[in-house]
Amino acid sequence: MAGLARAVPAAGAQPRRLGRAEAIAGYLFILPWILGFLIFLAGPMIASLYFSFTHYELVTAPSWLGVQNYINAFGHDPLVWQSLKVSAVYSIVVVPLGLVFSFMVALLLNQKVQALSFFRAVYYLPVLIPSVISAVLFGWLFNPDFGLINLALSLAHIPGPLWFASTQWALPGLMILNLWTIGGPMLIYLAGFQGIPTDLYEAASIDGAGVFERFRHITIPMVTPVIFFNLIMGIIGSFQSFTSSYVLTAGGPANATLFYLLYLYQNAFQNFRMGYASALAWILFVIILALSLLVLRLSAAWVYYEGQVEGK
Repeated sequence: MAGLARAVPAAGAQPRRLGRAEAIAGYLFILPWILGFLIFLAGPMIASLYFSFTHYELVTAPSWLGVQNYINAFGHDPLVWQSLKVSAVYSIVVVPLGLVFSFMVALLLNQKVQALSFFRAVYYLPVLIPSVISAVLFGWLFNPDFGLINLALSLAHIPGPLWFASTQWALPGLMILNLWTIGGPMLIYLAGFQGIPTDLYEAASIDGAGVFERFRHITIPMVTPVIFFNLIMGIIGSFQSFTSSYVLTAGGPANATLFYLLYLYQNAFQNFRMGYASALAWILFVIILALSLLVLRLSAAWVYYEGQVEGK
């Protein structure tokens, strides 16, 4: 009996050693990601948080200022408010339109039609084009002298605006450029549509539900998690808009397209005010975080997850 008692722990020790070896192997496999996260993400974030409280111009050692950079941003720099205004207006217009347009295109491409793969590729192709090339292309299309857009408007006897040379039309032109790349959200919507169980549509048809009723009571509720995801990503992406304004307008004319991220870039890499730019970066981080948390809080009222219990 004593020998049997000694054999039981020995038999249980083998699975424990095996589990420990598997855990060590797992940590070794994820070690490159952990090192990359600490070196290239967490480390720079901590450094930028420190720099945001300093006067730092790259060529000189940082000197401690406390919260002065934040006070200057909100109290003494009108361009901060102008850039926030431009980014907010851009986000308010582009995010809802992008959600609606990508949803409608995905709904159309979810039907059984001929050459479906071709049309899906055509709508997704703009996403694959580098953003700089897209900006240059739209700069040609919207050129007030020889652009195809104003040429088409002239054929209808409509005077074309100056677009990116106009304080009134520069920002709408950048909005149109952004809406051209709806292929990413469209692809996610397509995946959401194809994940809806067909049994729900069959049962609704048997009960006499028409096309509109099935769309309203089945399609939309089942893809609300996808809508929520695209909404969050759209808000984040809209406040990080940079390339189109940098390439086409450089923030002009008269700061009409001065996106917040572009102003941050100008302070960091043109004026070399790295400490002030770090403060602007953390302000942007807080704004995006607050908006994301607000949308997440409101999502409980309209996002439906399959299998959830009503009222919970």
